[in-house]
Amino acid sequence: MSPSADASRASALLQELGITSGQIVQELGYDDDVDMEFRDAVEDLLDEEFEDEDAQTIVDAVLMWWREGDGDLTDALVDAIATLEPGGPIWVLAPKPGRDGHVLPADVQEAANTAGLRVMGSHSLAKDWTGTRLASRNG
Repeated sequence: MSPSADASRASALLQELGITSGQIVQELGYDDDVDMEFRDAVEDLLDEEFEDEDAQTIVDAVLMWWREGDGDLTDALVDAIATLEPGGPIWVLAPKPGRDGHVLPADVQEAANTAGLRVMGSHSLAKDWTGTRLASRNG
């Protein structure tokens, strides 16, 4: 693939995620099962490393790897909102159907509603992971 095609694909990924180069993105739920190719590509596009779960800085977006059995998604979303810039997206990255840890879309919808968020759409963002974009109800 040509460099311009790679750049175009990279730009499309950032646009799909609703983030731009240089923004601060917090990553939650990192474990050895995450899609390293996807996360490395996003970090390369941002030209920044992700903030980790302990970061207390205000962030522009959140990428949350979430699996069935990880705990209470509503609580995790409320915690994520605490350091999120108003209007910033939260991406819940969950294993696709048939993969270990799959989370039902209805469960993500219910947790989002309870946390005061709304589902903006879902996309296949990595080989084994689906991303659901959440936004504040007033954002």
